[in-house]
Amino acid sequence: MELSGHTRPFAVLGHPIGHTLSPRMHNAAFSKLGMDAVYLAFDVAPDRLMKVLPAMADMGFGGINLTVPLKEVAFRKLRLLDEPASLLGAVNTVEICSKGLVGHNTDGPGFLKAVDEAFGVGVRGLSIFILGAGGAGRAIAITCAKQKAGRIVLADELAKRARKLAGEISSLAPAVKIQPVELGSGQLIDLLGEADLVVNATPVGMRRDDHFPIRAADLRDNQLAFDLVYMFPETAFMKQARMAGAKAANGLGMLLHQGVLAFEIWTGVKPPVAIMRCALEDAVYGKNRYPRKKVVR
Repeated sequence: MELSGHTRPFAVLGHPIGHTLSPRMHNAAFSKLGMDAVYLAFDVAPDRLMKVLPAMADMGFGGINLTVPLKEVAFRKLRLLDEPASLLGAVNTVEICSKGLVGHNTDGPGFLKAVDEAFGVGVRGLSIFILGAGGAGRAIAITCAKQKAGRIVLADELAKRARKLAGEISSLAPAVKIQPVELGSGQLIDLLGEADLVVNATPVGMRRDDHFPIRAADLRDNQLAFDLVYMFPETAFMKQARMAGAKAANGLGMLLHQGVLAFEIWTGVKPPVAIMRCALEDAVYGKNRYPRKKVVR
């Protein structure tokens, strides 16, 4: 990659940000397309976000991604939001245009595409257990409700947050059965066992020594387990799920597909998805440590 005075910067902001793999896939796409652009990562504290974003726009940045814990801050502070961001209550993609800073959310369709790729199913009619009712969990829960999931169970360390989200979803999609449950309750084990799809939408597992609150004994054979954590080939949650006989996937597919949509929003160009996927898989699995279909370049 050669940088010049004409190179257009893009970036992801988070706090912390060292775990991100977004620069890998976006820079691979820029390189493949021959675009004079670079994608960077910056650690920005929540209380600095709304000073940093306008400054980045003034400096000529072409687009910005946001990750934890900045998605909800941007939702509250940005004046212009697209429909998904308004509905989901979080912003993961910022478009810089003549109107100003526009907040988008690509997490919902990214999740749906990743689940379909990993398991060959849609969420319609499924019983879904979601651990975590924060920004990511909220986006997934509302997306699944809009896609007519059969039942959604929400568990969060902040029980009040899960109850609040359950109430919102009941208003948005009254036909969907929605149920908050407290962590550590006996009811939680029963509801886990009844779920078709179990989703970890918390940061637990981003460190290798994290203790995951769901045990293999709580899960069952033939369940589907999806972990938004993506930096390890097998996360703590995936390990527990596989021990129970469930099918499991990490969040690499969701990272990929939400990023593809963000790229299109910023540039108006469809990116080389296969190249972006290879860049992510090389980072997580190693270039020669996993089977991969031949990529047409």
